[in-house]
Amino acid sequence: MASTGGSTGRGKARAKGVSKSMKAGLQFPVSRVARNLRRGRYSQRIGGGAPVFLAAVIEYLAAEVLELAGNAARDNKRSRIIPRHVQLAVRNDEELGKLLGRVTIAGGGVLPNINQILLPKKNAKTKAEAGTQSQEF
Repeated sequence: MASTGGSTGRGKARAKGVSKSMKAGLQFPVSRVARNLRRGRYSQRIGGGAPVFLAAVIEYLAAEVLELAGNAARDNKRSRIIPRHVQLAVRNDEELGKLLGRVTIAGGGVLPNINQILLPKKNAKTKAEAGTQSQEF
């Protein structure tokens, strides 16, 4: 006898499973976050919503950093995001700068900054103009 449709002939074919990430509408893996929470021994028990919430928070933070880094790459006329763009994005954003204040981004460099003392004084310009006054009375 020929089998039909890959079924064993006993009842309905088994439906494909839907991942927890797909149910939650997320890109980050909810099951992997749950597994790491269990393996990390952070608590004896972990609720069902905890890995979903944590995956959503991590996904939001990643999207925020990538959006700002993409804007920094576009400002520098580049099509790829490099660590320098991530550094500029994080340090120029107040909230991300506070969150990642003590984090070192490898290959990120530093923010461009010149101390005000090192800049030329504006008084030098006014003294030069003072010597070239007209002699109108």
